[in-house]
Amino acid sequence: MRLNLTIDRFENDKAVLKTDDNATIIWPKNKLPQDAHEGSILSFIINSDIKTEEEKKQIAKEVLNELLNAEDAK
Repeated sequence: MRLNLTIDRFENDKAVLKTDDNATIIWPKNKLPQDAHEGSILSFIINSDIKTEEEKKQIAKEVLNELLNAEDAK
């Protein structure tokens, strides 16, 4: 999914971004392109990352199992 956001304004170290339907997103100013300014149009591509999600779930399960097994050994 591609999302175009407009920099509405800056507030301290944050940028206030607006969607086409006027929803607001707060974004760290230091994560914007250096030449970004009020009125700049930013293009975001949003994808789900099933592989990374599954890897993190597996790691969480392993950690939980280690904790549970450590408790059983006591």
